[in-house]
Amino acid sequence: MDSFLEEAKTVEVLDSAAYYFPVEKGRYQVEPGLMPFGTALGNKQADEQVFQIDGNFAHYRQMKLLARRERVNKYYQTCNYSRRVAGVIARWIVQRLTLEHPQNFHTEILLNNEVLFHCCLTEETLHLDADWQFKQVHNQNNPVVPGYTDSLDALAAQIQEDLVVVCRERDGSHWVSAIHLCYPNHWASEEKIGQDFTIVHAPVAGMEKINQRARAIVNTMIDRQPMIRFAWGLSTDTRLNHHSEPPPHVAINQWHGREFDPQNPRMYLRIERQVIWGFTEHDAAVFTIRTYFRDCAAIKQDSVLRNKLYCAIASMTRESLRYKGLAGSKDSILAWLQDG
Repeated sequence: MDSFLEEAKTVEVLDSAAYYFPVEKGRYQVEPGLMPFGTALGNKQADEQVFQIDGNFAHYRQMKLLARRERVNKYYQTCNYSRRVAGVIARWIVQRLTLEHPQNFHTEILLNNEVLFHCCLTEETLHLDADWQFKQVHNQNNPVVPGYTDSLDALAAQIQEDLVVVCRERDGSHWVSAIHLCYPNHWASEEKIGQDFTIVHAPVAGMEKINQRARAIVNTMIDRQPMIRFAWGLSTDTRLNHHSEPPPHVAINQWHGREFDPQNPRMYLRIERQVIWGFTEHDAAVFTIRTYFRDCAAIKQDSVLRNKLYCAIASMTRESLRYKGLAGSKDSILAWLQDG
């Protein structure tokens, strides 16, 4: 199998994985769905963490390095990403990781205020200058190729989340200033970088009313307390990387997926846990995206969860089904779920 097609494990086979079920209402809705960061959702300490680590870490790391080897700027883009904001985001990531996972991350402050940030999971030590800008990486055993381009690129390779940074001007205008997206769900960082909220979300079915409040939502992201939200969809595999452009030597039909086969049914709930953390004094916010997969065959065994998922899919509009790539398979998926 091509390495690009390797799949992640579902939460059902990972003892340490967080469990989320954002289909609780039993209907499909396009809404902000913001909750205070740290809201208890049944995962104890993990619900209070920005960066969640589980038994899938090695696979997530491998997929990030593979994406970068294909072409870094296919997955990582910046636009007017100032040195000041870059330093603020890098410092925050390092502080959260050392706070949330002290067994895996620690820092050493040098006499000149430069920082050595060590990750036990990757066996890498990142050398950052006094302004939290990337200088070099120490990893003699397994050097990363191509080398890291900056702090965000280097730090993104130490975590299981994708990262997006939004910045705001004094007049209230805003833009996506950085996207490190190695686990895209049928979109690309190159298409979104530098765009405002409305343009970024224009392809999403049912976003019209939300887009009318785009500036207010971005202000909420930057000025309010940290928040979380969830997005979900269905997939027929557990591959993290579903970039809209297939990598070399992989056929388009094999890459895109989403073809449900009733004779050999594979169906997964692809869940994104998104954390939004604002930095008002710097007119910026960071947006983390953590992808999980839940096996719908396991969900089927729980009548309550099965019914909620069934009703949610049944409630999807034609436009939403088309956007999610399910327009031609809705009936067969519902029949499979109803079959118990």
